[in-house]
Amino acid sequence: MMKLRSAALAAAMALAGATAQADVKVGMITTLSGGGAGLGIDVRDGFMLAVKQAGRDDLEVVIEDDQRKPDIAVQLADKMIQSEKVDVLTGIIWSNLAMAVVPAATAQGKFYLSPNAGPSPLAGKGCHPNYFNVAWQNDNLHEAAGAYANDSGLKNSFILAPNYPAGKDALTGYKRFFEGELAGELYTKLGQTDYAAEIAQIRASGADSVYFFLPGGMGISFLKQYAASGVDLPLVGPAFSFDQGILQAVGDAAMGVKNTSQWNKDIDNATNAAFVETFQAEYGRLPSLYASQGFDTANLLISAMGKADVADADAFRAALKAAEFDSVRGDFAFGDNHHPVQNIYVREVIKEGDVYTNKIIATGLTNHADAYAADCKM
Repeated sequence: MMKLRSAALAAAMALAGATAQADVKVGMITTLSGGGAGLGIDVRDGFMLAVKQAGRDDLEVVIEDDQRKPDIAVQLADKMIQSEKVDVLTGIIWSNLAMAVVPAATAQGKFYLSPNAGPSPLAGKGCHPNYFNVAWQNDNLHEAAGAYANDSGLKNSFILAPNYPAGKDALTGYKRFFEGELAGELYTKLGQTDYAAEIAQIRASGADSVYFFLPGGMGISFLKQYAASGVDLPLVGPAFSFDQGILQAVGDAAMGVKNTSQWNKDIDNATNAAFVETFQAEYGRLPSLYASQGFDTANLLISAMGKADVADADAFRAALKAAEFDSVRGDFAFGDNHHPVQNIYVREVIKEGDVYTNKIIATGLTNHADAYAADCKM
């Protein structure tokens, strides 16, 4: 494995006169290669932008590529805990990897701050005092999509998602709020790129709409093939299927599609405006929701470092729970199970000049908590 150290962070530490031993050491395990690399790269870049802007000399970040493989993620987590002696772990994109890593890490006394994956077991019965999710519980954006489908008069949806924990949470969330009938329900292979058979089933189903959760390269493949198929049913999805990377790859086929997100670049607060501007200046592209989640995760960590020593687990945990940082989402608060209580917005795909992006058109759910918090006993 290659160990990646941020050049920007190293420069900031040198300028600040950093000591050889950082006071807080973070292990970031994320996806930096293969079909899901864009998601991990965005989380990493958002996180490291916040670290750079903070200019702290008491924070070190070690970054490794999990290659979207659970066994690799477990090996990396073991190495980071045993050899690197990290205090905090973060970075995982995929829920199957999170389920393989998080319970063991928190059981060993490490803090885990999730910038993305939010599998339902970790929000409910499998919650842990040292686990904080800064993004959402997996069902949340899909629940808002179900509510939007109702408001739009859709009555008969065909729904599909990959066959892994987040895919199952996705369709569960949509069905929890959608009041219509299901014309079909499919679980596809994780990493699948050919959707001809699924599109044929959609065509024959009698559906009046399609709801799909296919993040990363899966979404690019599906949207292109769907547009070429001539099936003219409205699409609804979560932001994961319409993030900045996917939109640029898909192009006009995504125009006008409605999708749900807890973040967008046009949320009107000073922190978000500065984030969008500085991210674009630093990396030459617009941020995605993944980048925003990485940025918020780093700023949550930095806020806790300003209030407590990570060696004092109780005090550091309380500082994390307080979440006293300026979020790109505006007000930010954790529920009792350490998952966000937040607004979920409805966005529409638009084009600004030559760039495909999203704009908020409505608030789908307000101050929304997840359905599993009541099962969390801590």
